[in-house]
Amino acid sequence: MNSRFLCRNTGISGAAIVDRRPIGDERGYLERLFCAQDLQILTQGKEIVQINHSYTRHRGTVRGLHYQYAPFLEAKFVSCIYGEVYDIAVDVRADSPTFLQWHAERLSSDNHRTFFIPEGCAHGFQTLTGDCQLIYMHTAYYSPDFEGGLHPQDPVLAIPWPLPLTDISVRDASHPFIEDGFKGL
Repeated sequence: MNSRFLCRNTGISGAAIVDRRPIGDERGYLERLFCAQDLQILTQGKEIVQINHSYTRHRGTVRGLHYQYAPFLEAKFVSCIYGEVYDIAVDVRADSPTFLQWHAERLSSDNHRTFFIPEGCAHGFQTLTGDCQLIYMHTAYYSPDFEGGLHPQDPVLAIPWPLPLTDISVRDASHPFIEDGFKGL
């Protein structure tokens, strides 16, 4: 049986782009968002334990950059099922060869692309259209007591957001800058 996915590495250690392969005809298509058997090379035997759906109303909104500390380190698969986003992973693993490097990918309902973000990476995105909807599949449960974040406008990261930031939560705007003593996970 052929895999419904094509996986490509990124510049971040362990991160990958998963191109989903819809099967369609004149009526539309069916696509698999996840298959444990086909994607076990990425999950390394960890199970998906939580699936979240987010909706972001306005174009230009930035959410993130979020991560979780041990023992709630999480890998996640992120897919945009409506609209388009500029999705980012930042490696925050102090012992990683790609520490503080980031990779961005455009995810959309049209390109059928999923971003696999490994444990120890911060995640965020900017909406490129209004009314964006994302599906997140996580290998760990969300734990607010073990959550951390980086400021999305950190000059050390110098992320070139494609649009002016039109909306960001108070919480995300309050995340520290790397130069404020961030040591990594």
